[in-house]
Order: sequence, then C-alpha cells, then structure tokens
Amino acid sequence: MKKITADTYIRWFKNMFFWRKFEDKCRSLYLKKRIRGFLHLYNGQEAIPAGLTHAMDMSKDNIITAYRCHIIPMAMGTDPKKIMAELLGKKTGTSHGIGGSMHIFSKNHRFYGGHGIVGGQIPLGAGISFADKYFKRKSVTLTLMGDGAVRQGALHETFNMAMLWKLPIVFICENNKYAMGTSVKRSSNMDNIYKIGLSYGIPSYQIDGMNPEEIAKSSFFAIERARNGEGATFLEIRTYRYRGHSMSDSESYRSKDEVLFYKKKDPILRIKKIIINNNWKTDEDIKFLENKIKIEIDSCVEFAEKSSSPSVKDMYDFVYDEKKYPFLN
Repeated sequence: MKKITADTYIRWFKNMFFWRKFEDKCRSLYLKKRIRGFLHLYNGQEAIPAGLTHAMDMSKDNIITAYRCHIIPMAMGTDPKKIMAELLGKKTGTSHGIGGSMHIFSKNHRFYGGHGIVGGQIPLGAGISFADKYFKRKSVTLTLMGDGAVRQGALHETFNMAMLWKLPIVFICENNKYAMGTSVKRSSNMDNIYKIGLSYGIPSYQIDGMNPEEIAKSSFFAIERARNGEGATFLEIRTYRYRGHSMSDSESYRSKDEVLFYKKKDPILRIKKIIINNNWKTDEDIKFLENKIKIEIDSCVEFAEKSSSPSVKDMYDFVYDEKKYPFLN
C-alpha cells in the first residue's frame, strides 16, 4: 500500500471537506426545489471513500454501491460538475439527467452505480468480479451496501457463489446504525454484522469507519487477497450519518444527544487536528483551502444550472436500443 504521509492527510482533508460541503449545497438546493425526487446524503461517512481509494489500484479496480452515491464517484475521479448536473436533472449529468440522485454512473472511472433497489447491487458486484476473473484482468470489485441490505436474501446467495468461485471481490457493509429509521439492534439478533460472513468461510472484520487510516490498511489487505486469487473478504465498516436517511426523514428514531456524540468523532475534524498538530498546515492555510473549496462548489452549481435539460427524445434513446421503438407501436 502507498505510504500514508503528510500529503495524504492534506489530500484527505481537501477531499472530505469538499464532499461534505458539496452535499450541504445539495441539501440547500433541494430545499429550494432545484433538486427534485430523492436525496440521500453521506455526511459523516466521508472517511470510507478516502480510505478505500488510497488502498485501491485506481487504474483497474471497481466500486458498486447503493443509492447514497454522490461522493464515492467523486473519490473515483468523476467530475463533480457532472454529478451536480445529474442531481439537477441536466443533460450534462453522469446519466444525462435521467438517472438522478440514486443512479450516478461513471464507466470511465469504473464506478457502476448508484442502485435504488436495496441490496440489488450485491449480486451485480459479484457479476462484475466474475467478468474480471474470466477475462484475467487482475481487477478487484468493492461491493458496498448498507446495514439494511444485509437482510436481503441475495446477499447470502452472492456470498456462497463468491466463495465457491473465489471471486476477486471485497464486500463492504457501511454500518451507519440505521436502515432508514430502524436500528440494527431492532432488526437483527446479530449486532456484529461482520459475523454473517464467517458462516460462509469469508474472512470478516469490523473496522472503525471514522478513521481513514484504518480503512485504508484493512481494505488494502482485503483487496490484495482478492487480487492474488484468495477470494472474498467481508468488511463491516462502522460509521454514522449526521443527516437523516433522506431529505424526507424527520429523524424521530434518534436523539440529538446521540448525533452530537458522534459529531465529536467527525473524521474531517480528526484529520484537521492531525494536520494542525503536526504543523503541516496552519489555521490560516486551512481557512484558505476551505474558502477555495466553497468557490469550486459554487462553480459546480453554475455549470449545472447553465446546462440544458434532456429532451423527451433523449429518454426514449436511452431506454430503447432499437431506434423505431417497436414496443410502443
């Protein structure tokens, strides 16, 4: 794995702060009805893509995830302007303005979604990794899911096949403690989700999801196991989301004291403290970076708002491969 240096910490801070403020801007645009439909924010979970992408081979490894999917494609290299355009339903978006918040894709950066069906991405991730093994690409697929998705039957079928075929895959549960508004303790007799993988013989581990260093080290171990033909690993990354499940969530299932408790563990504040304490940047340097990032996010909004909306014809073109639309006649 690449060394974790002062430059790594500074890059992590820049990226995580950008991601946080990007989504804060999305929330503002949603309240102003400039973003419509669903919107699931990632605030609090930014250490996960920071750590994962440090451990990955960014030239060939893949990621697939669920519908909380704005930040991870940015970490993979997707232009945030195109992501903002997709959120605003514009033609310049990653799915031409037709997919929206839950369906961000970037084939060029090997980010395969963005899926609205809970757990639907789990077997798809196995399919991508099977293709990589079949064509001997030496690529690894990171398949992310929420704690609610591990209740889906498809997970168990996929775990079984992944072990039978020794697929180059890393299964990752982003356990933010709540499936919509239901806590893990209320929906499962197994609070330690990683133990589910053990019944299939999958090496399984629990990781601090607010610590990008630990995420990077653990995921690198899992990725290299997969790349060397040793099969799947299951990582339960324990994290916390500071916003509701979606913009329509009143968050009545948790207390303000609980949220404040976890905000004290904010991964962005943690990385900032390390940078300041080691004299890698001053407070003034940090403020300069933060202001610069806010300007960059405003430019993303400007790009999206100036872009044109897709036409009705575009919708048909992306749904039907046959240009005469025989199924409509």
